Amino acid sequence: MRSNAERLALRRRRMESGPTIFRGAFRPFFLGAAFWAVFAMSLWLGYLLGQIPGGFVSDALAWHRHEMLFGFVGAAITGFALTSAPNWTGRLPIAGWPLATLFFFWCVGRVLPFGLADTSAALIALDGGFYLFLSFLIGREKTHGRKRSLTICMFIAAFGFADILDRMEIAKWIDSAGLGWRAGIALVTALVMLIGGRLIPSFTHNCLLKQVRLDPTPTQPGLTDAIVMAVTIGGLLIWILARASGASGTLLMLAGLANFARLARWQGWRCLPCLPVFVLHLGYCWLALGLLLLGAAQFGWISESPAIHALSTGAMATMILGVMSRTSLAMTAREPSFNLAIASACVLITLAAIARVVAGLQIGQSFVLLVVAGFGWLGAFGLFLVVFGPILNSPRKGALGK
Repeated sequence: MRSNAERLALRRRRMESGPTIFRGAFRPFFLGAAFWAVFAMSLWLGYLLGQIPGGFVSDALAWHRHEMLFGFVGAAITGFALTSAPNWTGRLPIAGWPLATLFFFWCVGRVLPFGLADTSAALIALDGGFYLFLSFLIGREKTHGRKRSLTICMFIAAFGFADILDRMEIAKWIDSAGLGWRAGIALVTALVMLIGGRLIPSFTHNCLLKQVRLDPTPTQPGLTDAIVMAVTIGGLLIWILARASGASGTLLMLAGLANFARLARWQGWRCLPCLPVFVLHLGYCWLALGLLLLGAAQFGWISESPAIHALSTGAMATMILGVMSRTSLAMTAREPSFNLAIASACVLITLAAIARVVAGLQIGQSFVLLVVAGFGWLGAFGLFLVVFGPILNSPRKGALGK
């Protein structure tokens, strides 16, 4: 059995000798997330415009919903979690052929729905099983590290079970009234709230210090933040278990207002000149709005569609675009600033979210707005691929093996 020092030496050799793309999980999984965002949305838009027959999968709507959540968002979460793991464990990142194998199985999960029936046990097990294995992998890393909190492992495992549940419903093995995808939405929303609550005030603080601002700047989460998170998680949990209830509607609307107040406390308007940070504030604003709309939907005032898309196209996609861009630049030792292309991508994803939410509210020409939202999405993640494709395939500046 290898010692910890031997395992670290082996990983270092893998990082130095393997292809650049597999020298850190952020490289293949961020590129995979962006590529799948473009590819899957292109198929969906083609279907909406009548250019692609619905038979490319058995249920186009269910496929679109599942792949945006458990394909695109799942890949971004995987890249972020595996890239952050060394900060928690003090160990070198997973790299080389183990990382390549992990990425291969994520890719297989994306391709299988085109060739296997929805009722295929192999499809269902592999798709959700990927996240269960990822949870085990990160948990194993933590047992050898200096910090042993298993919160992220529990989240990823729950995400995997939600994936399997949604797949089982698509296969018509069960009828859970959308429990799987609702649990997935709730889990990612909670993750954005938890991680955003740490990253946003910290980045904002650093941004304002660079501007020689001497007045008070946002701090790390405290008691008020804990109350906001508890209300939000409570509202999401009741929405999962008791949809369209007064309790879920009330808590979710309170959560929306509370998160708006939390966002205001971070004073994002003061860091507008620092676009990489301001984008994260914008993403969190969509989260608060999405919770407010989701609460309104529980009372029947609006449909759930605009709320779901405020949380997904708005909060999740904006935060993913911001975090992937910033992390990619930092991990490859590039200057952490956005160029015109990435600034344009942020504008496009914001316009896409606005158009999709307005379409869900049935204001104006809904079909036109859906198409506008789709092309805005394609533009945003297409620009990410153009800008970061070469960066993520290049070695880290000034250092070998990364």
